[in-house]
Amino acid sequence: MTVQLKKSIPAGAVAITVVDRAAFQAMAPKLPARTRNWLATVGFTGAADTFALLPDANGTLSEVLAGVAHGNHPFALAALPQALPEGVYQLSETGVTVSPEQAALSWELGAYQFDLYKPRKRAPATLVLPPSPEAQRGLALAAAMMATRDLVNTPAEHMGPEELAQAAELIAKQHGAKFKQIVGDALLKQNFPAIHAVGRAATRAPRLIELNWSGVKKSAKAPLLSIVGKGVCFDTGGLDIKGADGMRQMKKDMGGAANALGLAALVMACKLPVRLQVLIPAVENAIAGNAYRPGDVIKTRKGLHIEIGNTDAEGRVVLSDALAYASESQPDLIIDLATLTGAARVALGAQLPALFSKHFDTARELMDLGMKLDDPLWHMPLWAPYKAGIESSIGDIVNTGKSALAGAINAALFLEYFVSEHQDWLHIDLFAWNDTARPGRPIGGEAQTIRALLAFLEQRYAG
Repeated sequence: MTVQLKKSIPAGAVAITVVDRAAFQAMAPKLPARTRNWLATVGFTGAADTFALLPDANGTLSEVLAGVAHGNHPFALAALPQALPEGVYQLSETGVTVSPEQAALSWELGAYQFDLYKPRKRAPATLVLPPSPEAQRGLALAAAMMATRDLVNTPAEHMGPEELAQAAELIAKQHGAKFKQIVGDALLKQNFPAIHAVGRAATRAPRLIELNWSGVKKSAKAPLLSIVGKGVCFDTGGLDIKGADGMRQMKKDMGGAANALGLAALVMACKLPVRLQVLIPAVENAIAGNAYRPGDVIKTRKGLHIEIGNTDAEGRVVLSDALAYASESQPDLIIDLATLTGAARVALGAQLPALFSKHFDTARELMDLGMKLDDPLWHMPLWAPYKAGIESSIGDIVNTGKSALAGAINAALFLEYFVSEHQDWLHIDLFAWNDTARPGRPIGGEAQTIRALLAFLEQRYAG
């Protein structure tokens, strides 16, 4: 951890004074002329994600001025840990107040680097904060988000279905959850044929990963929350093979599963009064003589028959069995997270996950929370007339639409077939990846929506 919680600040810790543009304009006239001239020379104005180093009379670092958009931004201090000189820092009592939660969260995320294969060039700077529940929460959020990033960033060679199961089992052990998995041909015996069909061509066996946890003593009376994550650990496209550019980042196609595990870890760490079920259909969509084919018709756990229009639309196929299984327990809420369609990215881009819900008020509540917390989602419609586009002449449903139009909606409508009619359900089509670097958000795997979802779940279950 690059954030340390200590009751007393170490001697020599350099003060960081946080300002926004308005605060800096008010502060500047009160500064010594020498300091004002220096800040004018380096062009510091209090703009977000900028900073200025202030020396003392001996030329050593005495203070840092750091610009933020506002003190409650989750990436308020993220530009600092890898840019400031190595050492120990503290937040000044003057200037803009940054909440302990956002200070801990943004500093940790700003220090994040995926260094499994390539060592860091330098250690990040350390921030010391007074101990508080808010700071602890910030660290917990950061830990879940960084673990999510690590899972997505790990290449498929080292993050196949078995390794994803091992990561889930580790999280289960950390929080006292029960872990189990159904592997290989056992999927057929236990009626998960769609998961098996997609993953059967890979040398690494497909599986359904399941975690169960209860945060209350009288667990039978607690509401059941089911979180489902798409765990396609690598996607060649199957027999409808992707081109080289399309396949390059397909290690990230388990980003839904990674985010599901990150959210589940937070639900358990915050001890929400729920019974939690986590389901991850984990497969590799590979090419071999026994690969499932375009034109095949696959029976699902629910009994519906899927015609395969394209083997590269495999995510919705594996999710069909998991969603049907989740629905059987009649949970209070199902949330599924999936890197499901390129169409959602065309519509909304990399930074804005698509949200689908049967209930407009629920979707609006989650959208508003996401905007407030700078963890955004955007509501898109489950437009029922488009169901005609996924009808099959030889099966119940086809896994591709009749045209390229409304691709994200078609995929969501497909999934809806496998959720019970009156089941409360949220479907999130996310990218799980930063395609451009921003402070605290380097290029690579990303945790999207889990802060907003945690806040939504806390409101729903913990008041």
